[in-house]
Amino acid sequence: MSLRVLIAVTHLLGAGHLTRAAALARTFARKGHATTLVSGGAPARPADLEDVTFVQLPPVRTAGTDFKTLLGEDFEPVDEAYLERRRTLLLDTLRVARPDILITELFPFGRRVLADEFSVLLDATRRLSPRPLILCSIRDILVASSKASRIAETHERVLRDYDAVLVHGDPELVPLEASWPVDERIRPLIRYTGYVDENEAPVPEARRHGIVVSGGSSAASLPLYRAALGAAQDITDRPWRILIGRGVAEADFLALQESAPPQVAIERARPDFRALLAGAELSVSQAGYNTAVDLLRCGVRSVLVPFEAGSETEQRLRAERLAALGLAEILSETELSPRNLADAIRRGLARPPSPAPAISLDGATQTVALAENLVSSGPAIHRTIDWSPLDRALDRARDRGCPVRFWWRDDDAVADTPRLDRLLGLAHRYDAGIGLAVIPQGIEASLARRLSEEPKVFTLVHGWSHADHAPPGEKKAEFGPHRPLELMAKEAERALYLARERLGSRLLPVFVPPWNRISRDLVPHLPRLGFTGLSTFTDRKTAQPVPGLVQVNTHVDPIDWHGTRSLADPAAIVAALAGAVERRVAGDADPEEPIGFLTHHLVHDDVIWALCERVIARLAAQGIVFLCPDACFDLETRSQLRSNGD
Repeated sequence: MSLRVLIAVTHLLGAGHLTRAAALARTFARKGHATTLVSGGAPARPADLEDVTFVQLPPVRTAGTDFKTLLGEDFEPVDEAYLERRRTLLLDTLRVARPDILITELFPFGRRVLADEFSVLLDATRRLSPRPLILCSIRDILVASSKASRIAETHERVLRDYDAVLVHGDPELVPLEASWPVDERIRPLIRYTGYVDENEAPVPEARRHGIVVSGGSSAASLPLYRAALGAAQDITDRPWRILIGRGVAEADFLALQESAPPQVAIERARPDFRALLAGAELSVSQAGYNTAVDLLRCGVRSVLVPFEAGSETEQRLRAERLAALGLAEILSETELSPRNLADAIRRGLARPPSPAPAISLDGATQTVALAENLVSSGPAIHRTIDWSPLDRALDRARDRGCPVRFWWRDDDAVADTPRLDRLLGLAHRYDAGIGLAVIPQGIEASLARRLSEEPKVFTLVHGWSHADHAPPGEKKAEFGPHRPLELMAKEAERALYLARERLGSRLLPVFVPPWNRISRDLVPHLPRLGFTGLSTFTDRKTAQPVPGLVQVNTHVDPIDWHGTRSLADPAAIVAALAGAVERRVAGDADPEEPIGFLTHHLVHDDVIWALCERVIARLAAQGIVFLCPDACFDLETRSQLRSNGD
């Protein structure tokens, strides 16, 4: 599969954003994808882009952390005509590239000052036919606005325009929630890729000796360089190497060289930095994204002086996470002085080396794999879903005081499997109850062990063996009107006995006939067989079809069983959900019956999983959590729910 990929990035202060985007571009190109990288920051063509089309927009930058004022090549504020030239070239590039995938770096989580430019690009991309996959690429840690309205605006933009958010980090080190208030609606779109390493070459082994000081590409590290020179006056028993970024003016670079003591070498940043770091006893640096990757790759002890000017919090949080792993000492920027830095270096040198943590560092490769998978999954899930019919239905239900509840049933379980683990993990993320309809004849011991610590998961009795006994040409059924009533009753009773024996307290005596079909003659016998509940598909006619038997059905199934056997049309799924709500509001269905979402985890592909999570997340954002099945099928509990108006 060969794809066309367009990556748009604008770095305004350092070059970290461009470095990461270039690493992605190189990896896409190496996998045979025609890749275009558009850079809107200061002119700086990254290395090794021979197989990548590189487009430089009229550049913009900022003065320090003033991200509201854009400066042009002459370091003067840019005007609208200048920005229009950028937009024109960006749209021309889009037309030439004709991408299958568009990746915007940081936007809409940042770069608000360039919102008009990105909006023009996104609008033009959405109008292409076929519509490209649209992805957002962000680092591990973001800087969230203090204004709730701006965060909400970002989330709405993500939901409207994007198919996935690629987080280039590892939640084991720092989850996105640590720096950004993740909306439950966008959670299903988040994909962690691992950290993107611009240098994929193996780390060379070397004898560790000396101290390496580095500060990224901008002039913001000048205070660190000067403090390091002062600390070197105090620590003279080791060689020092201070690497100065290209963003530091030549006059400042020469001044640093002239003031260096004999054991300190002052150089410009070098392409073999990774090798130098691998041979160092200690690293002194800020805590930028690429620095963290270097430290994790090399496993070198470090002193971190996170950049915190302008209320920046990104580097401080990353430094704290690295320190918590035993990989770093932290010295605050406000406390930076030669003496304090020397003390921190001594503490770092005295710290025993820590084992390398299990943090994913193959982010570029994983990004390409994720993008390829999203494209190959087809347009059904990665196109924008119109949730408005469901939102309107839920709004009407609230306005009319009609409580709407949901429950979740999943069919055909028999054992603990990776797919079951994925199902339960999804339920955990949204604190959802789930009714697991198990096939009694096939229950394995692993299932009981897996469910023993799942307080919100209950099992239901899914027929006996899930065998079809319908005559040829008729709809499938195990307990349909085609078999002797006495035989079916005995099988149902045996099914309950065996399921209870193998699953104990995790079993509810609820009968779920395979294919949701059951003989009318069998239903009155279920209570005497020990069942207190029944669940099929479609709106129930009455809460108790016979005395002592509560019926709670399912109503929405996301699988296209009669076609692709993958995901049904998302618009039809949303319409089914909205319709179930509307029928309860209008009184055409029993408003006391929870709406049932029916899944089959053993046959889900990635597209079905993704849609299921988006449905659950959408409901969670409305304050709707799937009920525990024991509450659904317990008459006393349901009566209390009604009296409480819940």
